[in-house]
Amino acid sequence: MSLSWNIEEATIASVHAAYREGRATVREVVQAYLDRIEALDAAGPGLNSVVTVSATALEEADALDLKYAARGELSGPLHGVPVLVKDQVATGGLRTTYGNRCTAEHVPVEDAPAIARLRAAGAVILGKTTMPDFATSWFSTSSVSGVTKNPYALSRDPGGSSSGTGAAIAANLALVGIGEDTGGSIRLPASFCSLVGVRVTPGLISRQGMSPLVVPQDTAGPMTRTVADAAAVLDVLVGFDPGDDYTAAVRHRRGAGSFAEAAAGGSVRGRRLGVLRGAFGDDADPEAAAVNRVVEAALERLAAAGAELVDVEVPGLMDYVGFTSLYFTRSRQDMNAFFAAHPETGISSVDEVRARGDHDPHLDLFEGITDGPEDPRTDPEYLDRVLAREEFVRAVQGRFVELDLDAMVFPDVQLAAPTHEDVLGGRWTCLTYPTNTVIASQLHFPAATVPAGFTDGDLPVGLEIMTSGFEETDLLALARGVEEVLDARRAPRLEAGADPLTA
Repeated sequence: MSLSWNIEEATIASVHAAYREGRATVREVVQAYLDRIEALDAAGPGLNSVVTVSATALEEADALDLKYAARGELSGPLHGVPVLVKDQVATGGLRTTYGNRCTAEHVPVEDAPAIARLRAAGAVILGKTTMPDFATSWFSTSSVSGVTKNPYALSRDPGGSSSGTGAAIAANLALVGIGEDTGGSIRLPASFCSLVGVRVTPGLISRQGMSPLVVPQDTAGPMTRTVADAAAVLDVLVGFDPGDDYTAAVRHRRGAGSFAEAAAGGSVRGRRLGVLRGAFGDDADPEAAAVNRVVEAALERLAAAGAELVDVEVPGLMDYVGFTSLYFTRSRQDMNAFFAAHPETGISSVDEVRARGDHDPHLDLFEGITDGPEDPRTDPEYLDRVLAREEFVRAVQGRFVELDLDAMVFPDVQLAAPTHEDVLGGRWTCLTYPTNTVIASQLHFPAATVPAGFTDGDLPVGLEIMTSGFEETDLLALARGVEEVLDARRAPRLEAGADPLTA
């Protein structure tokens, strides 16, 4: 039996209603998404966002249907929710490549704790999504999967490093997706693909079983089409894991309540939003001006809905951003420690991959990382960088307090999605691309992106909302309020065998 209703733009609530009302089974929903992956990702426009499809998803769906038939109730908050997961996260029995050809045949024995939480809540893992080698790019280039197409413009990149998750969820290839964010790898592709993406304070979600980049900054998180769905996923993912001592941070959430409940009551009325002007691109650049126009129009609508907008300047903002980056100082150590602890992946270190040239040639960040010190403490600037981050936090936090701000807002990225030609031809590299997502990452602050609108060329633009550490509950409420006012999300025009805008 085929599904009798269209899964496009479905939400967790709408799918659960269909299950309860007998209009759909989990098998039917899972099969519909698998069919859509085949029609739009493997064939048709060939998005190339899903690198591995689960061979057991339908069996898992059948088991959930049997449970529901026997009990008459959903088995968890994510019952029958099909999920696509970035290929950076270990999935038991399902290939996990980390985006690199050297680990292309690696099949973990066990789920990462975050995946175990999703399954325990009733989710069905549909498959794994494309990513650049070891998550070392703002773009999709990978030695395993090549390039992934942006569903809004096939000639453009969907962003990285959660490239496939961004493209797939935008194209309705699953109900929700999981990304990972060190410097913006959830929010940048979410911005380019008209999605909601949430980065939490590092430590609220276990990183065990996920390849690292900068351990103190790394976090997984949801990429969804609505804030409500992101909140529902966070309610499942956030929690203590004795295997990741950073998750002791969940102590900060004592009595904080449900993310979903907070989002449901979200509003912008009376909220003070600091507009971080130093993060806007130069209006003299036509590409930056196109993004600025969308963001300014979104801000006008938020003000009309009752938000109080306050221009904010953080002296030395971009100097702080540049100096507090730890990729070239710390990442080599963190990545090598992970692979040394996981010899079953097939490599012992990223040094080995670099020495053999077994990585995509466009990954300037990866090459810079592997040129860095084996031990960050041998870098004479390492301590200064770490201390400067603490100074950066105080500078930004001080502006929150002085101006009584609920959040700061700014464009996620100063430009819309680049063309594949711009990326592959070297116009943009990871080190020169003007993304603002690193601001929250290097502060270790939570942030969410919400669709702000589209440029005149029909390219998505995201508005980043940043709060202080451990203020995720308020962040989700604000994000829902922004989403409600802007209502900017729209699905890409995709059909099997047909292309959307290609400019």
